[in-house]
Amino acid sequence: MEEQRILFREKQRFKQFWLWALILGIAAVFWAGFFYQVVLGGAFGNRPVTDIQLSLMLALIGFGLPFFFYYMTLTTEVLPGTLQVRFRPFHLKPVRIPLHTVRDFERVTYNPIREYGGWGIRWGAKGKAYSTSGREGVLLRFYNTQPLLIGSQRARELFQAIEQGKASGKGIVG
Repeated sequence: MEEQRILFREKQRFKQFWLWALILGIAAVFWAGFFYQVVLGGAFGNRPVTDIQLSLMLALIGFGLPFFFYYMTLTTEVLPGTLQVRFRPFHLKPVRIPLHTVRDFERVTYNPIREYGGWGIRWGAKGKAYSTSGREGVLLRFYNTQPLLIGSQRARELFQAIEQGKASGKGIVG
């Protein structure tokens, strides 16, 4: 079987400064608490936990939380006849959307917080959304399911690739 040609590929991460400041700030509190209590021998907080519990919290929050957000990626690919979206680590395999099921689509500018409640995999009154940052994307409308918004830093290219994938996918059965 011959490999299909990728018309568009984009890999996105959470890049908001305020989000990373918050995540790293929370991690820093656990690092400071660990250092103060375990290394210097003080008591961290009014009701300090044991050194083992604090070490576990440092591993989960001081290391785990920043790594989790760094590891989280949204990958969007357009192939002839198919759009694939994978939000790692939540999707083990890409979500495959046959383009023949798309009734219409458009480039949009949206408000992630107001319209979908934020970034990530979100459900709102306007349907489902996959987004990591920014305010642009492509809104897909289907014949028999709710709309799907795919956030993109390259929304124009994504739109054009979907157009091309829909046209070149005619006759392809997935």
